[in-house]
Amino acid sequence: MKYGETTFDILYLLFAIVSGFVILRRATDKTGKRMGLAALILGCGDAFHLVPRVLNYFVSADFTAALGVGKLVTSITMTLFYVLLYYIIAGFSWQAQSRRVTVCVWTLAAVRILLCLFPQNGWLQNSDGMTWGIVRNVPFVLLGAAVCVLAFRARKTEPTQGRLWLYILLSFLFYIPVAVAAGILPMLGMLMLPKTVCYILMICAFHRYVAQKK
Repeated sequence: MKYGETTFDILYLLFAIVSGFVILRRATDKTGKRMGLAALILGCGDAFHLVPRVLNYFVSADFTAALGVGKLVTSITMTLFYVLLYYIIAGFSWQAQSRRVTVCVWTLAAVRILLCLFPQNGWLQNSDGMTWGIVRNVPFVLLGAAVCVLAFRARKTEPTQGRLWLYILLSFLFYIPVAVAAGILPMLGMLMLPKTVCYILMICAFHRYVAQKK
């Protein structure tokens, strides 16, 4: 299992990071640039968690703190990823361009990041406590729900992004059980695999957008 997971993690990180650079280079408009930046943030942020996880399989050392801090960094970068997704959707849908919605998105993101910084999360101990797992993810889920709704409303305005809302929805459906109860049922961690596949599909949608704009 460790070899399969390790291979998948490495290929995913390479795909996300390389895609970010490729999309940034090929993008001809602001929305495309944001897509490239989003892919880079996604890949680089996940690397802080996945690299220690991979090393933990093959190196005899204590990676508890590294894994915990990696989760913290990933939590923050994932939040920024969804903020960028909001601006990406706003770039091809006038319906998403609302000051009220923008304030809501940034407020939820700020609250999420602030909650992640509380010591009660126990990052250095790589804690899987359910209480703070729920607390810090409430604003994140609300942020994801808002972006998902906007993507659904805008699905017909940009054909290459027509399924973006579905990828967002599925990623959260896979993520929530892990965030809430993985400490009690470790097997729930397997849901991170299909969640990651959803992010790969999002990046593929970014590639399609950039390709059809050239």
